[in-house]
Parts: sequence; structure tokens; C-alpha cells
Amino acid sequence: MRQLVVDTETTGLEPSEGHRIIEIGCVEVIERQLTKANFHRYLQPDREIDAGAVAVHGISNAFLADKPRFADIAEALIAYLRGAELVIHNAAFDVGFLNYELRQWRSDAPLIEDICTIVDTLALARQRHPGQRNSLDALCRRYEVDNSRRDLHGALLDAEILADVYLAMTGGQVALALGTEPNANQAGERIVTDAAPRRVQKDRPPLRIVRANEPELTAHQARLQAVHAASDGRCLWLSLSAESPAAEIQGLD
Repeated sequence: MRQLVVDTETTGLEPSEGHRIIEIGCVEVIERQLTKANFHRYLQPDREIDAGAVAVHGISNAFLADKPRFADIAEALIAYLRGAELVIHNAAFDVGFLNYELRQWRSDAPLIEDICTIVDTLALARQRHPGQRNSLDALCRRYEVDNSRRDLHGALLDAEILADVYLAMTGGQVALALGTEPNANQAGERIVTDAAPRRVQKDRPPLRIVRANEPELTAHQARLQAVHAASDGRCLWLSLSAESPAAEIQGLD
């Protein structure tokens, strides 16, 4: 699966008020590993940036004066995004701005949801941690993701941090050493691509099989349904169980 963790910075809060994107950052994740094939652009918005927005991201109109406009990078961006699953924190905000920019560029331009699937990590975090703070900083603290570089918001930096949070939140480990020389990803973390093979003791007695009881099977099925809902119907275990009714029980041995 090709996933793109996406973040934007803008001149203000509402595209309906003519606010524009000034930075796009996309981090590519394939098979739960960060690649270096990222997409990052600063953009000239042709309007003043709100003072409140500058206080958040620190990007000034002077800095953007010589940067390309959205129309200059639109085709490259669409080609990069097409067919991927986008992972975005508070997706409605970023997707709303991206769609606004696309329609400003060309009236027949595709909408983001027409060319990509979207995972909203804010909605996912609220499902997993109801009643708790689920900002990106709060999730970094909860999942022990280093965000010490985040003095100000930045689209690429925030996308890199969100990628680590998403992998941790969905059960992945991005810094696990299992006896092999790891590779380093763009954030400097260690990623193992091939685990050392296990040595099997031939004289070891067979493992005892403990079958799940009815309450455990019920709890397991409820958990699968929750994963199914959170992943927009992409729970692999449920699809395998549908193909083979015995697969669900065998997986609990």
C-alpha cells in the first residue's frame, strides 16, 4: 500500500474567504516504511498572510515572494497524489484547501477524494482515545514521538511527525532492532528491513494449544468490527474470515 502523510500551511483558516495554501508537505510511506520520495513546496499566495497564521507557522510574504504559484505545481501534485491513501490530521481542513486550490486552478480539476482515499488521524484518535486531547502534540506525548523540532508548524515537518504518530497509533514500530543492521529513514530513525531468522530447538516439546472461549471470540469479533470501521472497510482479517470461515478461529490458536 502506498500512503502519503499530508499537511498544509495556509494564509488563514477559511478558503471561502479567499485564503490560500502556502506550503504543502507530503511524506511517502510504503508497506509501513518511510521512503525518501517526499513532495514539498512553498507557494506564492498572491495575498497577505493573516498575522495569526504567521504566528503559527512563521512564514512571511517576503519569504514567499519568489516561490511558484499553485498552478505551477498542480499537475505534478496530482500525479504524485493519485491513487494513494492520504493520511491527514483533521482532514477536512487540508482537503478543503486542496480542493479549493484545484478548482481555482481549473474548473474541471478532480477533487482530492476522487483520486485518493483519505484517513483522518484526528477521527481515528478520537475513536481510540475518547475524551482526551488528540492534537498532534498530545499524540506525540501519548505515543512517545519526538517533536522537539516543532517550535513552529511546518507542513513537511508536521507530516514527518504525523507519519511516526500514525505508525505508532496503528501498531507499527519504526525503531525496532532485531539483530540486523538497520536502515535510517529521513527522520533519522532506525528501521529494520529483514529480521534475523529464529533458531528452532528440535528437542523442544510441542506448544500447548489453548482455544478461545465464547466470550473471547465475541470480544475478538467486536474488536475486528472496530478496526473495520476505523479503516473504512479494509480489515484484512475479516476479508480472510469471509473467504474461509475457519480462518478466524485458527488465528486465535
